[in-house]
Amino acid sequence: MRALSSRNTQSNIVLRNEIDKIRLLFRKDRESYLCFYRILGFYPRNIQLYEQALLHKSTSVRSDKGRPLNNERLEFLGDAILDAIVGDIVYKRFEGKREGFLTNTRSKIVQRETLNKLAVEIGLDKLIKYSTRSSSHNSYMYGNAFEAFIGAIYLDQGYERCKQFMEQRIINRYIDLDKISRKEVNFKSKLIEWSQKNKMEVSFELIEQFLDHDSNPVFQTEVRIEGLPAGTGTGYSKKESQQNAAQMAIKKVKEPTFMSTIEEIKIQHSATATEMETEMEIEFATDSETELATGLENEPETELNANPEIEPENVPEKNILVNEISTVQQGTEALETNQSKSPCDDPESPNRDLQ
Repeated sequence: MRALSSRNTQSNIVLRNEIDKIRLLFRKDRESYLCFYRILGFYPRNIQLYEQALLHKSTSVRSDKGRPLNNERLEFLGDAILDAIVGDIVYKRFEGKREGFLTNTRSKIVQRETLNKLAVEIGLDKLIKYSTRSSSHNSYMYGNAFEAFIGAIYLDQGYERCKQFMEQRIINRYIDLDKISRKEVNFKSKLIEWSQKNKMEVSFELIEQFLDHDSNPVFQTEVRIEGLPAGTGTGYSKKESQQNAAQMAIKKVKEPTFMSTIEEIKIQHSATATEMETEMEIEFATDSETELATGLENEPETELNANPEIEPENVPEKNILVNEISTVQQGTEALETNQSKSPCDDPESPNRDLQ
């Protein structure tokens, strides 16, 4: 029954393609349809979905209702569909493998670096419309467009056609599942590298430690970006829990709303730091002025001629006049004393005998 159902599905796809070819003959924009056909392997029904998937938010295109028209909503949808499809493929390919192995293998396929390369491989990079002023197009734009493209396929053709595209056009051509499953990816290093490039503060904190039902120690780590929780991870070692938390955080930083919140927090931190620096400068200046004023108040006054051995260079004229008057008074007193004495009183006086 399953084989019969598969053959019927394949027949329906072939028939649908033939019908789409006939319709294409009467379209004026057939060149756009042919362009997407070379990528998809089938003709689009609603070509506007694929065109929107290639519109970066920096283009500022608006719909007839005045709403921004870009690929962010399709990217959100495509991200979820891609996880489901790749999880489905990996689950069936690696029978008997544990959940951790399947999760890591899927993560290696849907990570931003891989999706960027896949977008270039199938030629999406040449079709994306974006503003040259956009600063983010060199890092995430291609991978985001790939996810939006998957979202467009899902809305236009359904889950099965979307899965067929991923298996036949992507994984079978460009991805070696056995090789990629053995590849080690250091998500913590990738997150730290991203944080340094974008000047973000990232911290890892062990938030819980407990025992599982077999008494094995289990660790739980939380990643914070600029103090905001970005992901948690659990593992049987601290390293494993950090890797899983970093993996979740890498996925989180792809969300525009989360990054907007992070940017607001950075601005607040910067403003707070500037205010603290200004307050410290004002406080330092005030302390310096206070110390200077206190020093002037406590400085001892210098008295003139405080040291009797040192004569002042500039003696006030009033002091000189007082000294002169004192000298004159002393001379006058001496003269009066001499005049009060008689010459006869002096035994040696020559007039003594005449009296």
